[in-house]
Amino acid sequence: MALFQAFNISASGMTAERFRTDIIAENVANVNTTRTEDGTPYRRKIVTFAEKDSVSFDDMLSRARSYGGNGVKVTKVLEDNESDYIMSYDPAHPDADENGYVSYPNVNIVTEMTNLIDASRGYEANVTAFNAIKSMAQAGLQVGKA
Repeated sequence: MALFQAFNISASGMTAERFRTDIIAENVANVNTTRTEDGTPYRRKIVTFAEKDSVSFDDMLSRARSYGGNGVKVTKVLEDNESDYIMSYDPAHPDADENGYVSYPNVNIVTEMTNLIDASRGYEANVTAFNAIKSMAQAGLQVGKA
């Protein structure tokens, strides 16, 4: 694996985790948004990662000794359609239905904070790897000095 490729892998991980953190912040910011532009409550968003320039299993197997990875990329941001809106009885709310119930976004603060901690730890791990690579590169440059 080339030295700069190692930097790129860590940097791509940091970029992906920062983007994930931004989406989590958007979810938390919209926890009480009962009406979006299309008239429905906000739907929680989920980030999906994948390896950059992924290769087939056969290609991976044939070059297993030299393969060093390509980093990570965000492949898509999906709306969470699996979980239902949170229904709350509030007949005075302007978005209440005919029965007095308001549909709130399917955002769970505990889940979002857990995901935020996970994204933060992932970012920190990539920073640690980046700094280790940087230290190795600097040590390599110092070998010729004496």
